[in-house]
Amino acid sequence: MNSSLASPYAELTTDRLVLRPWTAAEATAALDDTRSPHWADDFPAEGDRVIAGLLDQHPGWLGEHGHRLIIERASGLVVGSIGLFWPPNEGVLEIGYGIVASRRGRGYAPEATRALTSFALTAPGVHTVVATVELSNPASVRVLEKAGFQHCSTEENVARFRVRKLNSHE
Repeated sequence: MNSSLASPYAELTTDRLVLRPWTAAEATAALDDTRSPHWADDFPAEGDRVIAGLLDQHPGWLGEHGHRLIIERASGLVVGSIGLFWPPNEGVLEIGYGIVASRRGRGYAPEATRALTSFALTAPGVHTVVATVELSNPASVRVLEKAGFQHCSTEENVARFRVRKLNSHE
């Protein structure tokens, strides 16, 4: 691996995916539309570019409990991104995710969401991971349900889901 793309933080590995922290170089490449041979043809998507643009303002998002690239193990290609909006607020972290269109429908989003949520709940002081989704996006609702999130509230056109650490009553 190119040292400019190395991260000091551990990768999370699932059956079909690797979740690896973004590096500053990758964020710059996404913003500059510099193609990497390790990216799916349709990566980065618009949401990935938004996150890449915010990484300078939120350096904690590049940390161990921050944002990660989703890598398809079979091809070695980056096929999306997922992240925790660090730091936690009173023990609660928000998660967000996106898979490029060419890889949707394969179960990658719930697989990555389960893995990062489990990891997040091991962070000191974190007891809950939440996600907010527009009701007009039923696929994202299904991702959260498949990842074990429970619906906890709805306001107007937005639903909020959460997973709590076992034995947490917060």
